[in-house]
Amino acid sequence: MTEITYLSQEAYDRLQEELVYCEGPKRKEISAKIEAARAEGDLKENGGYHAAREDQGHNEARIRQVRYLLENARIGRPEDAAEGEATHGTIVTIRFAGETETERYLLASREEAAHVTDVEVISPSSPLGSALLGALKGNTVTYDLPNGRQASVEIVEVEDR
Repeated sequence: MTEITYLSQEAYDRLQEELVYCEGPKRKEISAKIEAARAEGDLKENGGYHAAREDQGHNEARIRQVRYLLENARIGRPEDAAEGEATHGTIVTIRFAGETETERYLLASREEAAHVTDVEVISPSSPLGSALLGALKGNTVTYDLPNGRQASVEIVEVEDR
């Protein structure tokens, strides 16, 4: 099953720019490093050659990942999301059970998180993130912790980013 990733227009544009860079200048740079290392001779003990080949593998993997994200991306938030509903791209203010202070999170993918500095980002596929999806202000949701226990949070506010 194909996983849809919701992105802001800015994140989508950044990914497109990254793809152009990785497929063009970065590929050429890595190829030049490989050729220069080959010219040095014996490849078995040529650290520069092996490092450049490793860089090439990482770059090609990132190209595949970015292509997949762009092919399966949706700009904005889900069309069927109700007003005030916690969903991709919304900022959710929560209060953990028994606590008085609140915390704010942007429900977004890690591609968004790389460029967000004003609020912590939580993945909608994480245990807390998936519990928050679809919740409204005033709801209390429960999710499973890694240790097998459960935690509850109250949704204090849901706002669009």
